[in-house]
Amino acid sequence: MTSPQPVSAHQGNQGLQIELPAQLDATYSNLVVIQHTPSEFVLDFARILPNMPTAKVGARIVCTPMHAKLLLRALQQNIERFEAQFGPIYVPQQGEALANQLFGG
Repeated sequence: MTSPQPVSAHQGNQGLQIELPAQLDATYSNLVVIQHTPSEFVLDFARILPNMPTAKVGARIVCTPMHAKLLLRALQQNIERFEAQFGPIYVPQQGEALANQLFGG
């Protein structure tokens, strides 16, 4: 068995070491169902496949509203960096309906 791999993340002026266990499996998701209460956001990441009537949830993330908003900000910043390097991300014309369908908007 191999030991966990450290990953650096910057938090303020200090570095934060995050361990990725060697046995941790990546989960592909093309659908997320987002729900919330006054005190938390629940994100169920799933994948849908053609001709399959159900979507299997592979991961559930529960976080505070503040962390959900910080995640939104971090995603926006990373999308901007991605598009600066690789060009715009294509979203079909039915983007609004697609977002509602795939992300429960």
